[in-house]
Amino acid sequence: MKKLALFLLFFLFFLVRNPKPVLSLSPDGLSLLSLKSAVDQPAAQSVFADWNENDTTPCRWSGISCMNITGYPDPRVVGIAVSGKNLRGYIPSELGTLIYLRRLNLHNNNFYGSIPEQLFNATSLHSLFLYGNNLSGSLPPSICDLPRLQNLDLSNNSLSGSLPENLKNCKQLQRLILAQNKFSGEIPDGIWPELDNLFQLDLSSNEFNGSIPSNIGELKSLSGTLNLSYNHLSGKLPKSLGDLPVTVSFDLRNNNLSGEIPETGSFANQGPTAFLNNPLLCGFPLQKSCKNSNISPSGSQNSGPNSGESLKKGLSPGLIILISAADAAGVALIGLLIIYIYWKKKDSSNGCSCTGKGKFGHNDKGKLCSLYSCACINGFRSEDSELEDQEKGERSGKGEGELVAIDKGFSFELDELLRASAYVLGKSGLGIVYKVVLGNGVPVAVRRLGDGGEQRYKEFAAEVQAIGKVKHPNVVKLRAYYWAPDEKLLISDFISNGNLANAMRGRNGQPSPSLSWSTRLKIAKGAARGLAYLHECSPRKFVHGDIKPSNILLDNEFQPYISDFGLNRLINITGNNPSSSGGFIGGLPYKSIQTERTNNYRAPEARVPGNRPTQKWDVYSFGVVLLELLTGKSPELSPTTSTSTEIPDLVRWVRKGFEEENPLSDMVDPLLLQEVHAKKEVLAVFHVALACTEGDPEVRPRMKTVSENLERIGT
Repeated sequence: MKKLALFLLFFLFFLVRNPKPVLSLSPDGLSLLSLKSAVDQPAAQSVFADWNENDTTPCRWSGISCMNITGYPDPRVVGIAVSGKNLRGYIPSELGTLIYLRRLNLHNNNFYGSIPEQLFNATSLHSLFLYGNNLSGSLPPSICDLPRLQNLDLSNNSLSGSLPENLKNCKQLQRLILAQNKFSGEIPDGIWPELDNLFQLDLSSNEFNGSIPSNIGELKSLSGTLNLSYNHLSGKLPKSLGDLPVTVSFDLRNNNLSGEIPETGSFANQGPTAFLNNPLLCGFPLQKSCKNSNISPSGSQNSGPNSGESLKKGLSPGLIILISAADAAGVALIGLLIIYIYWKKKDSSNGCSCTGKGKFGHNDKGKLCSLYSCACINGFRSEDSELEDQEKGERSGKGEGELVAIDKGFSFELDELLRASAYVLGKSGLGIVYKVVLGNGVPVAVRRLGDGGEQRYKEFAAEVQAIGKVKHPNVVKLRAYYWAPDEKLLISDFISNGNLANAMRGRNGQPSPSLSWSTRLKIAKGAARGLAYLHECSPRKFVHGDIKPSNILLDNEFQPYISDFGLNRLINITGNNPSSSGGFIGGLPYKSIQTERTNNYRAPEARVPGNRPTQKWDVYSFGVVLLELLTGKSPELSPTTSTSTEIPDLVRWVRKGFEEENPLSDMVDPLLLQEVHAKKEVLAVFHVALACTEGDPEVRPRMKTVSENLERIGT
């Protein structure tokens, strides 16, 4: 009896000291604790501080997502997101017991060792992000025992071996990113026809050899970039790659590929950077001719070393005289043709015209001008006109000053311009901008660049003439300029409805009317056409250098206009030193905020002092503008104010959202959520924007490709 009493007393004491059962944590929670144990201290203590073994459920732990599953009383773990925490350790095999785990995000840590095969017992996995670690070993063949796997990113590790053939069983796979590893061997050719849903493939920076599988061209869902760069691939380019969607950009740099680059299908849309550092490749777009020693100059096959000699012997003197006479007649005919064309150009008041059909240019009849069918743009002034302007400039440089019309339709005198009603629209480091209403009631925008030296007039005039030659319906048109030793003016079209920054964020702090999805897509397409034209068709293939919403003007129909291109060089010529980059050529004002905010529209390489602007800078900036149109959020963050619509790194925020597979509704502007029918279009534009904002400028598409991709959306 005494022993029983002592036992009961001890039991009561135990209950008081341990009110919760020791094994109260769910099986999912116990599996997660294996991850905590696998991570080296002390990082585990800080990152997993709330992973408590005495909890009944892990669903409140940081980085853990749960969901109610039919047939189970408690929620089950469906997501693990512990990325970028500098954790060092191994991936425990116990995670494979989480049978409802859908997303595993352990990227950008220091996990080492191999990927455990038992991990793939978690058959609900559809997203596995392990990139940016120190993982080694081969890719487990059991990886494609996962029937729902959609996203596999193992890049930037030390994985090795060959690709398993059974990758073809991953029929739901959408992203396969294995870049920056040590994979070797040939790329298997039996995989790709089975991956109907794959839209991103990146095998770059590995040690693959052999030829490119021809059936990669059967990846009909591929978009963005096909990246096979920095490997040891050899052989000819399979023509079947041309069967890939035209939205696909190739990156085949730094291999040992050889032969002629085909010009059919998707090949025709690639730039030279896609094929660089393949010494044996030739043809368009490398501008490296393909020589064939077996073909004679006449185009027939050589029969032997004496064939040329026998041909000479076979020609009679009479035939030689006849051929010589025909040659002379041909030369004379070509000379007459050149003279005829010269006088036709001289007589034409509109310069040269183009009638090809395309996307980026217009002639006076409204016909479209393709990128490559036009050597010049209708409305360009003749050399005689430019010479006349330079003669006027000689007078201006001596102090007279004169208004020079670039557009023949602009016939106003300087006195009339100065007497007209004028309103100050804005002031920035790029000068003061006025709205001036001319005598006929037509408004123009006049930018005053201020005074400056008179020594560089010819350089200034040449630069303005180049800007004035840009004729495109989505680019602000420069009409005239004025130069004098103490005054420089630029006169351009006035765009009446402000700019995209005003439309997105409101003017003077007041919210603007909401922009519908169709309007935003219209703005994106038009701005892309204008910028692509500047890059591809303009006289100097301009780099804008400062693409942002305040430099995209809007008319009353929300038609967009690219403004402010070429201004920085003009400012440098006139001797001014701009302190900011706000303002515009034409349009309503938008306060310059560069002194207050970091310009987060700029590409990463643009923030390095001394780097010269490139067209790929513009592509990145345009991608950020697209993200702002999609999300309604600004990438610029004021140090004094912070609102829910300002995100300092919009690109990283969106990429993280896609990696963690957040609902699209979490990223899209709430004003667009009612337009359910536009979901596919919104997602497609997201993909275009993310391609534009790639960190590596060589991987970003050209603006021509960006514009073509946008044109296909919603049509």
